[in-house]
Amino acid sequence: MKNIYKSLFISGFPVFSLIIFIKTIINIDFNINEIGLLISSLTVIVFFSMLFIKPVARTTKNLQFYSTFIVIGFLLNLFNFEQKSLLIAVILTLGWLAYLTWYSSFNFRDTSILDIGKTLPNFILKNNQGEDISIDNLPGDFNIFIFYRGNWCPLCMAQIQEVVDQYKEIEKRNTTMVLVSSQPHKYTEKLAKKHKVPFQFLVDSDNIVAKQLGILHKNGLPAGFQVFGYDTDVVLPTVIITNKNNKIIFADLTDNYRVRPEPETFIKVIDNYNN
Repeated sequence: MKNIYKSLFISGFPVFSLIIFIKTIINIDFNINEIGLLISSLTVIVFFSMLFIKPVARTTKNLQFYSTFIVIGFLLNLFNFEQKSLLIAVILTLGWLAYLTWYSSFNFRDTSILDIGKTLPNFILKNNQGEDISIDNLPGDFNIFIFYRGNWCPLCMAQIQEVVDQYKEIEKRNTTMVLVSSQPHKYTEKLAKKHKVPFQFLVDSDNIVAKQLGILHKNGLPAGFQVFGYDTDVVLPTVIITNKNNKIIFADLTDNYRVRPEPETFIKVIDNYNN
């Protein structure tokens, strides 16, 4: 049930902020309360807009830059008490805190199956042509698995762009890059055509593998994105590196979807293992 609330929240909070911003602009008298509301609501709008306009693979955990403006907007509403404006300022501030500390976090993950040193269970995935791919048959001395939420997730797309930019370095180490999502095949095929790199773009239909590995995020899709054909359940952002025997040598099971490892980390792990 908690994830349903998160799904509704992440779709509703930016929309609420946009409504407050528009209503304040239309009726603005340039008093300190309205300026405070403009600052707070615009900060939320800019942050979420920039995720799609100029995607980044990771952010700081507390988003200090944006949080500063949220606090300023809230404080301005304390200087000149007006009940309605203060209530809205409180909602915007609490909404931002909820995004930072509640929505962004994945708590109580059982990750024991992916402990370093264990063997990754064999599983079958579909490539973007719909063919079965067994991880036991992947070529190379190492495999890097990136489980991403879908093309709709700007941070996931930025993370994939990073590894695409580094694919020559990855290729030098006889490493297979495996990108896995439960999204519909058409989106995975679109992603593969966009990047045109020798990666494995695979689909985990019905999140069968995500359930097996304990990385399923039930009801993780933002409310409303279902109209684009995405499934309500998604995968938790996860990176796993295995050797040629499928032994796990690295696993990043982030507890915050905005905090992810860099490609240089993957390269360093493989170089250290070889040494």
